[in-house]
This record gives sequence, structure tokens and C-alpha cells, in this order.
Amino acid sequence: MRFDNRFLRDLPEDSNSENYPRQVFQSISSRVKPKVFANPELIAATEDVAALLDLSSAEFQAPEFSRIFSGSHLLPGMEPHATCYGGHQFGHWAGQLGDGRAINLGEVKNNRNEYWTLQLKGAGPTPYSRTADGFAVLRSSVREFLCSEAMFCLGVPTTRALSLVLTGEQVRRDMFYDGNPQMEPGAVVCRVAPSFTRFGHFEILSARQDINLLKQFTDTTIRHHFVHLLTDINGEINQEIYLRFFIEVCKTTAVMIAHWMRVGFVHGVMNTDNMSILGLTIDYGPYGWLENVDPNWTPNTTDAQGKRYRFANQPQVALWNLAQLANALYPLIPDVDLLQSALDEYRKTYTDLSKQYQSQKIGFTKHMNDRDELLSRLPKLLQESEADMTIFYRLLANYSMEELSSENNTEKISTIADAFYQPLNDQQKQEWLDWLTEYGQLLQADYVIQGIDDKNRKKIMNAINPKYVLRNYMAQVAIDQATQGDCSEIHRLMELLKKPYDEQPEFQQYFAKRPDWAKHKAGCSMLSCSS
Repeated sequence: MRFDNRFLRDLPEDSNSENYPRQVFQSISSRVKPKVFANPELIAATEDVAALLDLSSAEFQAPEFSRIFSGSHLLPGMEPHATCYGGHQFGHWAGQLGDGRAINLGEVKNNRNEYWTLQLKGAGPTPYSRTADGFAVLRSSVREFLCSEAMFCLGVPTTRALSLVLTGEQVRRDMFYDGNPQMEPGAVVCRVAPSFTRFGHFEILSARQDINLLKQFTDTTIRHHFVHLLTDINGEINQEIYLRFFIEVCKTTAVMIAHWMRVGFVHGVMNTDNMSILGLTIDYGPYGWLENVDPNWTPNTTDAQGKRYRFANQPQVALWNLAQLANALYPLIPDVDLLQSALDEYRKTYTDLSKQYQSQKIGFTKHMNDRDELLSRLPKLLQESEADMTIFYRLLANYSMEELSSENNTEKISTIADAFYQPLNDQQKQEWLDWLTEYGQLLQADYVIQGIDDKNRKKIMNAINPKYVLRNYMAQVAIDQATQGDCSEIHRLMELLKKPYDEQPEFQQYFAKRPDWAKHKAGCSMLSCSS
């Protein structure tokens, strides 16, 4: 691997080389040394992520692979460091946060001249670890590894995961925050992305009124990751370019959120320090997928009372987070109207995409206003009838026009019956029959206008509605088995989640509602930030 560590080369770093918790000023990064683990063991790796780094899957078998990607052995060109950022957590300014258990190894430049940053999560403490130890446990690492790749295969913008390594050491964790910590297996995930820069990187500099470094950092970010916005690559970056930069961040964030809502993903901890400047899903902690449709559901135990990061609130939270980034960039774009216009671009991009996806999810080729009323009734129907989101949309694709126009009401309901967690009562059945009848009538008009038939409609719907998602109980089963030394379920889920839109009959058992035992089991419903 060829390392070209532009981030370190072009930005000031901490002059203090000691690794202890502290406030770091006038610097973007601090050099650190990952922990050297005696017996690291690779338990999973991703071939196509390795290919991004010009590595072959044969490298996974090399004894040194687990040592390198646990941080125990450094290759020439690797320069381990952690970065300084701040953030708003649950709506409140938290001050300096930083990479508390993430260590960047450097930037790999592949043979296609692409830059990929390697980041280890769980490889030891940094100056930003505060009172924590910088390590990660197996359960949270399995969840991060699997979800990174599951989201990528769903078509959702995300960071990637190269490898999952057991450290061979135990980590003390209080999973339930109840004063009963336990020793758990330690693990390290190697995350991969073009950049791990967050909104919080800009916020901390602006909050400290370090405007010179804010300008330098923003200029460097643009030159590294938004070079297409420059008319002169070596020229001065002015307010117009800063505004273009912010508008693009607003748009890519809107795209990411629209995808989350499309597949029913709930991030769980949308603090500004967990928002990527590239519009990537980052930091997989207490996440989850909607099972029975509930717009107020949050997977985060810390958020259980306020529900700030509940499913339905994600679009608004993203806008609020972008407003905090706008505040941070105000010294470079001192025009409230211009900043507001960029935020308006978020609203427009998200609204347009949301309408498009909602229409496609039920088989219309494009959004048309005459379907708004039909679409607006659907979420309430799904919630009140306790429908499983993923299963419902896949079953909805199975209707033929003949079935939708049929007078046989029992047969009409039976097509989607397996999506409900509880049997429908008479009122719910009638509401669904009314909706399905109107749906069929509008589909018929679409058939005439667009020339779409049942087969094509099903293809459209199945291309946007996944059959398989990483339900929390599925991840927990894999974690439980891996904790006992059996990693086969991790590998099975990796194969399943590579093709989430395909039928995959060999994995049909995963196309099922959440089992009753998982409704309240730890790790299967709500999770803590330490999960």
C-alpha cells in the first residue's frame, strides 16, 4: 500500500506527543501509538474493500494481516493519529470531543489515484479519550462491521469496513449503565472512507474563534475532497467557493437521509460530531431498522425519553445539524441569507427525493401530485396495524392488477397478511381494502400512461425495497455465537447482506418478522451507546 498522508502534511498537528487526556488547541490532530496486542486474530474481512486498497483477499491469510489491522504492527508510511473535533450532543454544545477510540493510520493512494483513509476503532486511547479507555468490545465491533457493509450494499452512502479483528484481550464494560460492568472480548474494526471529517471539526475551531485555522482547515478540505468546486486549483478560495462547498454538503446530507428513510434505518445518535462532511453514514452505535412501523422509535436507550433521534425526526435533525455547521462557517460566509439559501437546498433536495422514493416504493415510476393523498395515508395505516416495514413493501410488490381489482376481499388482504405483527381487526381490514382499491386504480392509470405491467412494477419495487436488512436480533445472534468462538453466523450474514434486493431462497429464513423473544432482549431492540 502506498501512503500519502495529505491530512497530516497540510494541517498543523499537536506539538505535545504525550498520550494523556487533554484539551488540544491550534491543532487538528495528535500523533498516537495504537496498543500492541499479543494475539490478534482476524475473524472477518471484506474483499471488495480490500480491492479499494489494491489488496487481494489472499492477504487475509497472511499472519501479519491481523497484526497490521489491529494496530499492533505499522507498515512503512503509516502515521497513526487522532483528530480534534467538537460537537452538539442531543442538542447541546459539548465542547471538545475528538477521536476517543479511533486512530487513523493514514491515507492510502491506490493505483486509480483514489485516496482512502484507514481508521482503527478500538485500538487504544488517544488524547481525546477523556475518561474512557479507547478500546472496543466484540459486540459493538460486529455491529459496526456488518452494518457498514450492509448499508453500502443497500445503496446508502456510508463508510466501509475492511476487517474485524479480535484483540485477544478483555475489556471492561457496563453495557446497561447499571453499575454491573463485565469483562468482554476486545475487538478492532478497520474503517475505510475517503475522509472521516465531521461537522464537529469545523465547529470546534469556530467555537474557539480560531478563524485562521478554520480557514486553513476548510481550504484544505475543499482542495482534498471538493476540488471540482475550484476554478483554479492553486488559486485563492473565496466566499463563493465556501458557499458552493456548504451547498454541496447540504445536498449530500439530504441524499443520505432520504436513503435512511427509504430503507427504514435509524441512526440513533445524530450528534453533529457523527455527521460526515461527505454525506456518509458514520459511527454505527445504537442503530436499528424499523420493524413494526413506529415513527417515534429510537434504538438508543439514552434517547428513550426525549426521542430526539427517533425515525421520523431524522430529516429535521439533519437540518438542525447543518444549521450548526452554517454557524461554524459564518466567519467564512458572513451572510445569513446565503447560508439560509444553502439550507433551503437541503429542504428541496430531501423533499424531492423523499417523494420520488415514496412513489417508487409502491411501484409508481415517478412522483405525481395526484398520489399524495394515497401516500400520506400509508404511514398511519402501517403504524396502526403494526406492519413490518421491510416485509410489507416486498409483499406489496406481489399484487397483480387482477388481485387489486378483485371483489374477493379475503384474498386481497392475504397477500400482505404476513407483514403484520398482530391479526387485523375488522376496521383495519376495511381501511386496508379501501387503500388497496384506490392504489389499484391509480396503478391502472400508470399502466396506461407509462406502459408498465405487473412484472415491470414488481421489478421497480424490488429494486428499491430490500428483502433483507440487518435486523438487530440477527446481529445479536451472530454476536452471541462469536462470543462462544463460532463466527460462522457473521460470515453467513455477510453473504446475505451483499445482495439485499435479491430473493436468495437459500436465506429465506431471514425474511421474517422479529421473533417474540427478541422484542425485549438486550441488543435486539434498544441499545446503549456502548453497544
